[in-house]
Amino acid sequence: MNFKSPLSFFFIAIALFLTTGCNKVEGPGGAATIKGIIHVQEYDGANNLINEYDAPKFDVYIIYGNEEGETYFDDDIETSFDGSFEFNYLEPGNYQIFVYEDCNTCFSGKKETIYPITITDKKEVVDMGTIEVFENF
Repeated sequence: MNFKSPLSFFFIAIALFLTTGCNKVEGPGGAATIKGIIHVQEYDGANNLINEYDAPKFDVYIIYGNEEGETYFDDDIETSFDGSFEFNYLEPGNYQIFVYEDCNTCFSGKKETIYPITITDKKEVVDMGTIEVFENF
């Protein structure tokens, strides 16, 4: 084979690139979706339920991966007017969805509630259903 021609080198490089297996990891670039609805329950100081609603403009976060040292936080979104959220264009793999909610026994007053998710199919839609979030007033 003649490797002196730049064109032949280019074709060999492309052939090697195409035949080398790509191992996609968690994160954007795929066709899968994780979705759900955030439902807030508000409590007063006496721990009485005073209000509940599907939460608009509520922050929802995603972590790609679930192995220690191999995870990374990348995205957060706000829920829509009806409390719904979607993380689109995900690769198959492990994810963690989390939200912050009020916590009377936590030093910061907030705690993370984490939901592990596994996507197994490249076009899978994982519906988390309704996530209940507690807030104190």
